[in-house]
Amino acid sequence: MLRYPVILKKDSNGTLLVTAPDFPELTTFGEDKADALIRAADAIATVMQGRISDREKIPKPSQARRGQPYAYLSTLVAAKLALYELMIKTGTRKADLARKLGVHAPQVDRLLDLDHESRLDQIDSAVRALGKELEIRIVEAA
Repeated sequence: MLRYPVILKKDSNGTLLVTAPDFPELTTFGEDKADALIRAADAIATVMQGRISDREKIPKPSQARRGQPYAYLSTLVAAKLALYELMIKTGTRKADLARKLGVHAPQVDRLLDLDHESRLDQIDSAVRALGKELEIRIVEAA
């Protein structure tokens, strides 16, 4: 699971305006705090997907100030981002990974599609094809 700090500000129309320090291009809103945090997570994933499409770097979550809320992204999204970062680090193109896995290019596209419910074993296979292992661990909740 990934968590990115967000900033919530009361807007003039009674909603909460949401921005994210790690993604300056992101602005969204919510009717209340819970809604704002759900929308923030969705907006962060959308921004990340755009960066993946453009082969741009995705920042690691910055440290939040005390009491600052977070938008949480799923473990599946975290695994997909780890695969994407590994591909960038190793200079592996989607076509290269498809060949290594013996699959068609659209299957690799789905592995990097943050909205697609890929199976974890598929992401694990892709990471292994690049010479690494995907590791999942349990940590204290924030």
